[in-house]
Amino acid sequence: MSLPGDGSAEDGSAGDGSALITAEASLCVPTTPHARAKRRIAALTEEIEALKQDKAIKQRKTTYYVSQGRAIRRMVTLYSPIDDLVDENDRRCEETDSENTTEQDRLQRGYIELAKSLPWMHDKLASLDHEESEEMLKKLKRGADSARGDDTGTLKDLVASWVNIECCPTPLIRADDKHHRGFINDACGKLLCPAEWRWEDPTVRAGIRGRTTSFIVSENSWPAFMYENYEANAENLEHGLMKSKLLVMGFKAIFTSPSSANEVDGDGDGADVIENCRRARRRSDQAKVKTCIRFALSNITSWRTVDGDFDYQIFWNNIVDFFEDPPGAAARSRINKLLEWWTRKVFGRNHRQDLTLEVVSKMSVSALAAQRLRMEDAALDSE
Repeated sequence: MSLPGDGSAEDGSAGDGSALITAEASLCVPTTPHARAKRRIAALTEEIEALKQDKAIKQRKTTYYVSQGRAIRRMVTLYSPIDDLVDENDRRCEETDSENTTEQDRLQRGYIELAKSLPWMHDKLASLDHEESEEMLKKLKRGADSARGDDTGTLKDLVASWVNIECCPTPLIRADDKHHRGFINDACGKLLCPAEWRWEDPTVRAGIRGRTTSFIVSENSWPAFMYENYEANAENLEHGLMKSKLLVMGFKAIFTSPSSANEVDGDGDGADVIENCRRARRRSDQAKVKTCIRFALSNITSWRTVDGDFDYQIFWNNIVDFFEDPPGAAARSRINKLLEWWTRKVFGRNHRQDLTLEVVSKMSVSALAAQRLRMEDAALDSE
């Protein structure tokens, strides 16, 4: 009997049993091309839907990892590859009795900061196979490098306007031009000048610009832009270091918002410190800002590790070591005070500890609550 619309026997088989005889010989029951095509279309449709779902899941994972990776160059390490941080932590788990080099200690500190910044990552690495973990690290790196590019681009424009306001150079520094920055520009040159020299000295300026052996500018010197009022005390080189207005503006531009960078006036002193303010207290955050501002003041047009005799990666390490490896308890105390100063500068003052019960009781919320109770009591008495 034929099926409606098929114009043929069921699945194309004849009603007289000849199809079954054929099926026994060929081990298949004949079907129509139309029926087979419908089943193939249905199977392919299911495959396409599954592929679409897989693609959507992969895209969501990529977007998540890339966005999470943006924190790495800002809050963990500016240069070290993520793989190196993971490898160093694995090495320490396996070689518990081995002595560590300074570089290995830096990598391990980086991994600890990584685990703090991305708390999910440590367990995620343990649950993934090698190929999956490699793919995840690649996506994190993509986000990390993208954020570094965005931040250097942001500071390139902003630093030009800040230097124009702070130093009033003639002519003014153009935001879209880096070729006329660096030591060829008096304003930028003064800010980049090593703390042990004075840019106002014609011999110093000529020696630096001529790149003579007597005036080598390298990562072994603290630049003037890192000091309060952009001047260093040769007798006490720690005084005012890391406290320049330009650094605070750079930090706020990256970690809060570019517009907030204009709100940095005030001495930053006072007893009220915002405790547990992790971003302002992270040493690597500040090291990143100082490195990027040095790049913004220079005349190099693309990010690279070495600029002439100046190695940015070693400069980064010097800044992190200044915070992380003080020589003793007294230096550690000064570092803590410096970090508290930064917290106040970035996040302002806080007086919550002064909100005693007596003070709160006189404020309008408490006063209104007391008034409403009195009105309720009066209404009950009138009844």
